[in-house]
Amino acid sequence: MKELSRINKYLIKYKGLLSLGILFTVISNIFVIIPAQLVRIAIDYVVESFALFAPLNKGGIGELAREYFLESVFVFGILILIMALLRGFFLFLIRQTLIIMSRKIEYDMKNELFEHFQFLPLSFYRKNSTGDLMARISEDVSRVRMYLGPAIMYGLNLLILFPLVISYMISVNLELTLYSLLPLPILSLSIYYVNNQINLRSEKIQQSLSQLSTFVQEAFSGIRVLKAFVREQDSAEEFTKASEEYKHQSIELTRVNALFFPLIMALVGISTIITVYVGGMMVIQGEIGYGVIAEFILYVNMLTWPVASLGWVTSIVQRAEVSQRRINELLDQKTDLVSEKNLNATLEGALQVSHLSFVYPDSGIQALRDVSFSIEAGQTLGIIGTTGSGKSTLANLLMRMYDPTSGDILVDNRPIQHYALASLRSQIGVVPQDVFLFSDSIANNIAFGLDNPSLERITQAAKDADVYQNILDFPNGFDTLLGERGITLSGGQKQRVSIARAIVKEPKILILDDCLSAVDTKTENAILNSLKKIMENRTSIIISHRVSSAKLADQIIVLDEGRIVERGDHASLLAQKGVYAALFEKQTQGGESIEEIKI
Repeated sequence: MKELSRINKYLIKYKGLLSLGILFTVISNIFVIIPAQLVRIAIDYVVESFALFAPLNKGGIGELAREYFLESVFVFGILILIMALLRGFFLFLIRQTLIIMSRKIEYDMKNELFEHFQFLPLSFYRKNSTGDLMARISEDVSRVRMYLGPAIMYGLNLLILFPLVISYMISVNLELTLYSLLPLPILSLSIYYVNNQINLRSEKIQQSLSQLSTFVQEAFSGIRVLKAFVREQDSAEEFTKASEEYKHQSIELTRVNALFFPLIMALVGISTIITVYVGGMMVIQGEIGYGVIAEFILYVNMLTWPVASLGWVTSIVQRAEVSQRRINELLDQKTDLVSEKNLNATLEGALQVSHLSFVYPDSGIQALRDVSFSIEAGQTLGIIGTTGSGKSTLANLLMRMYDPTSGDILVDNRPIQHYALASLRSQIGVVPQDVFLFSDSIANNIAFGLDNPSLERITQAAKDADVYQNILDFPNGFDTLLGERGITLSGGQKQRVSIARAIVKEPKILILDDCLSAVDTKTENAILNSLKKIMENRTSIIISHRVSSAKLADQIIVLDEGRIVERGDHASLLAQKGVYAALFEKQTQGGESIEEIKI
């Protein structure tokens, strides 16, 4: 319960619904107890009436007495029916308060968790898998809701009904009460054990289903590879094995479930037999009336389900506690990317990097070592290097996705830590190396970084990214809906849409992170020639492993294993005959023309 205490703030928030739920539970249980007493009174009345009927019949008024007795029994029946209807009405109100309260809290918890996820740094997502995060915001929150809804509802019902019924039973006959309730503790322990087995097998089923779903998703996503390597049959056999495991776990759960109702009915039957036997002996001895036996049987049946639910409720609370602990672990994660002065200022775009080093906190890999450079506002910097040289890490640091391990980054002569994160990133346009497009229209993907962009602005961005004609070739043009992760588009088209998305917001700083790797040299040259206008009077950083992409830059730095090994412009770097010149020669010999870019 220590972990679950974190959600008490929600119970306080919805204390009105909780209070009404408690009130309706009390009233509902009162209408459960009254019918049992009416049954006792009615049966005793009928028994006494039969005793009086014979002499009245001999006196000549038997028919009149019979009608009077039937009218009285009918009144008892109407009263019991009214009590049942009132009980049902208040049960409806209980669900309209407690269950709705749990749904509202579930909504708040999911929003809180998702919003918290949004502000956690990239390092958090490197350490946690997407599947696990999705499970915590869906499965774990749902289990906590079961505690807030059904568990509280049934728990309150037990806490209110049990003392009410027991007190009435004791007031009628203490000895019969003890005998009648004898099997109930055994019932509760048995249900607790069975529920634990059900939960254990349910967990295994969830794991099997998760593995099965993952396998199917990968098989469908990689169907092209499966067909290319002729592995369809092997894939089908693997699916059969995974399905067999799921079937086995499901059958095990069914077997345990089969014990649930027979166990309840058996123990209820034993309790009823004890009540009838002991009560019958007491009736023979004249200690109680016939109606008491019927009343106690009703009481036993009233207590059966609340007591049986005790094990189920306990199991729900245990599972909710585990889930809430997992949720708390994420909520306790704090971002270290905090603005020191929360500065909101319009950027000019001057950048100065001094003795920058960075080590990834999760892996311990040092990506950058003592990197220093500076560019004036409106200039273009080219960053060249092979895979793993630290180019993308540098881009992430400039956007403050991470803070450097050591060294400083100044933007317009102010430390990057002084700026409000939202203000800083809103003025930086980035085209990531790993392009991600949303399952939405092409227009909405391009306009993703803006609130209400005009169609003319979207169209111009598409033209600048050299993807306008490709979009017009689709039947629905800019309204074309993209599939998952933009699967409708080719690799080059996705990258160009991503470029349009970055430039449509007219950023002060534009970062192109190896975004032309999926296009051919001719298309690359066309895009770069279009971007010349975009990069004018705008600080631009072109990150690439291709020399051709960086040729437009005012300054070029060459990275190797996290260090700057060369710097200068295109001509001076060729003259140095170092790493840059070697890359230039290699790529030129590979058939890549870099002379088509008009300087």
